Amino acid sequence: MPWPAVLLPLAADVPDAPPSVKEAQASVTEAASFIEENWATWLSIGLRILLIVVIAAALRSVVRKALTKLINRMNTSAEAVEGTALGGLLVNAERRRQRSEAIGSVLRSVASFLILGTAALMVLAALKIDLAPLLASAGVAGVAIGFGARNLVTDFLSGVFMIMEDQYGVGDKIDAGVASGEVIEVGLRVTKLRGDNGEIWYVRNGEIKRIGNLSQGWATAGVAVQVKPSEDLARIREVVQKVADTLAKETPWDERLWGPVEVLGLDEVLLASMTVKVSAKTMPGQQFAVERELRWRIKEAFDAAGIRIIGGAPAPADEEETPADPAAAVAPPSALSNPASPQSLATTPIPPPAGPRITK
Repeated sequence: MPWPAVLLPLAADVPDAPPSVKEAQASVTEAASFIEENWATWLSIGLRILLIVVIAAALRSVVRKALTKLINRMNTSAEAVEGTALGGLLVNAERRRQRSEAIGSVLRSVASFLILGTAALMVLAALKIDLAPLLASAGVAGVAIGFGARNLVTDFLSGVFMIMEDQYGVGDKIDAGVASGEVIEVGLRVTKLRGDNGEIWYVRNGEIKRIGNLSQGWATAGVAVQVKPSEDLARIREVVQKVADTLAKETPWDERLWGPVEVLGLDEVLLASMTVKVSAKTMPGQQFAVERELRWRIKEAFDAAGIRIIGGAPAPADEEETPADPAAAVAPPSALSNPASPQSLATTPIPPPAGPRITK
């Protein structure tokens, strides 16, 4: 059982005590006095630090759980819509899942940084540590890191805003300027695209200045057919409309078409041809398949109806046309072919004289 400092015998009361014992007794007395004077302050500081740590840990846990519930609710809503017709056309469950997880990860990291950083500063303030030099050093270090890693910061911030604004997602076909293709992965720093030839493009988010999303909303399928200018326009419209009605009733084209196939009319009229324009509103990303199917069916229908298409097989000659005279290609007889004609006589060479020749 420790004895109070007031009850301990002083070195002066102990007879014949050595100097070392006196010094030890004095130091112990001073330590006991210091502890007795400051134990209340230390206890207050310790309890304050403990309270700060407990509150920070509890607040961080509550915020992370709330963000996790929010992300799970977003995923649940995406799964609920996935089985419907609207979900099959507009919602990509994998895209929604990745987007929600990315947003949740960013929000959890930001919340943890803010809560723990504030708690650390409060603990240092409770320990009577001057925070001004620390904050100044942190500011200078932040500026230096910002200048040195500005590309990384730009990529990260661009990725965060792209994900939060839902500019594109997994499965979308986009044109990012520097590359185009189907999005196979969306990250906070890099977006991964698969091109039309199978190549994979890694595009930094900070380098993307514009984005053309070809998979959001709806798309337009346009087909231009060139025919002879002598064809009947009413008949062409009737044939194309019949093809469109048939296409809209068959599977899977009835789901890919979001509107009727319309014959817009003549797009161009020339001396040797005229162009008929056909258009239809389609499901996003399915316009090319609809265009190919329309061209196929229109070509078959025009062949069956006898409508001439520019660039196809040459049309057979009409039977009522008068056959050409075979003698028309023969050149007229020449006057030089008759040896008795004046032209032939004029070209006859002059014979040499019959007499002797005089030479020098």
